[in-house]
Amino acid sequence: MKLALAFVAIWLVTGAGAVAGSIAGAAAGKSALFTGALAGGVLAAAASAWSAVRVGWLGRSAQRNAMLGAIAGFAVAAPIAATNLHTPVIPVLATGLSGVGAVLGSLFSRP
Repeated sequence: MKLALAFVAIWLVTGAGAVAGSIAGAAAGKSALFTGALAGGVLAAAASAWSAVRVGWLGRSAQRNAMLGAIAGFAVAAPIAATNLHTPVIPVLATGLSGVGAVLGSLFSRP
């Protein structure tokens, strides 16, 4: 159950971070919109994985791997989301890869 909570929380927070970053970057133009989305998503992925460890949803020894997994998952999700902006479903679902990455990263850490 804790892994499911971590997955959903990291998914939602990373998506919200990407949206917030794109809103912040939009003020500087279209290219900054995508840069802002990437920066916001990466920061949110790392912060949400760190938070999942702090609240006990992921093991303390898994913190580094969970953060790296969340960032790697978002790195895979970002181009998928960017090429499918014409539909609202695919970018939202693709962002879930950050949660998958964090959970997988935490499972491949030392106990």
